[in-house]
Amino acid sequence: MKKRVYIIYTGGTIGMQRTADGYAPAPGYLAAQLAAMPELHDPIMPAYDIHEYDPLLDSANMTPDDWLKIAQDIAAHYDAYDGFIVLHGTDTMAYTASALPFMLQGLAKPVILTGSQLPLCEVRNDARENLITVMLIAANYIIPEVCLYFGNKLLRGCRAVKINAVDFEAFDSPNYPPLGTVGIHININWAHILPPPAAHIPLTVQPLRAGQVAVLRLFPGIATDIIAYSLRAPLRGLILETYGVGNGPTDNRAFMEALADAVRRGMVIVDCTQCLKGTVDLEGYATGSALARIGVLSGFDMTVEAALAKLFYLFSREEDVAVIKQQVQVNLRGELTR
Repeated sequence: MKKRVYIIYTGGTIGMQRTADGYAPAPGYLAAQLAAMPELHDPIMPAYDIHEYDPLLDSANMTPDDWLKIAQDIAAHYDAYDGFIVLHGTDTMAYTASALPFMLQGLAKPVILTGSQLPLCEVRNDARENLITVMLIAANYIIPEVCLYFGNKLLRGCRAVKINAVDFEAFDSPNYPPLGTVGIHININWAHILPPPAAHIPLTVQPLRAGQVAVLRLFPGIATDIIAYSLRAPLRGLILETYGVGNGPTDNRAFMEALADAVRRGMVIVDCTQCLKGTVDLEGYATGSALARIGVLSGFDMTVEAALAKLFYLFSREEDVAVIKQQVQVNLRGELTR
């Protein structure tokens, strides 16, 4: 029986057309482009259906409400397809790829996000290869994960980050090996794929409640007033982007007192490194251990995108702060290494 994939087109460069003002989305244009691709009619290719969202979004406008729409769309068509593809703009693709693993509970089929740096309408583009490859992977490989495919690499979604604004190899997962690499052959790294859920567990969707979590990046000379303002209610969780292995300006008494006061009020503060690669180690330096003593939690090697999605998820389903703090440091979807 011919495999079937469901393609969700949210917007993004891949389906845009040339206009006098530059690339712009156009309703129906991507579907027409796909229909005209002879490669997609080859017998080895799966059958596909495409659902184009209205309006088409520049991914800079993506919100958690849009994540929910995508997750619910997948759930509504889950039994009818072998795999799912989400065509998405690159700007916030890593955020969506980090959020969906926490939303799609009981996922046993591949969900792959991809897009392109140049649209299909260009003679020289990365869109065609990305699209053909993800269709083959989604149809033929039982990978029970949300993935991101770009630049010949299949990445775990909640490990992926955008590393380049202009190259075709725009994404990487610096702290976790690729789930697959593509050259002459498609090579899946099965040793790094998550195990499937038990057969009796159905797919369910967990909405994410945003608005209670923020991200604050430290920099030399950051004003204490900015930190104190950032820690005000109704904020309940903060991703603190620190230096190196998790260090901050601990000689700044006002900075430390502001963090300590927030922790006493029940705020969950997660320490993630600003470095592209590596892990937080709050015992490595005195400046890190000082943060740990006042209750700042290590984010280990989570990306900021994954840590943010994880806090959205935990605050959406749990009210007990002690449980949330414990779960932050537990590997739930392959998002961290311990």
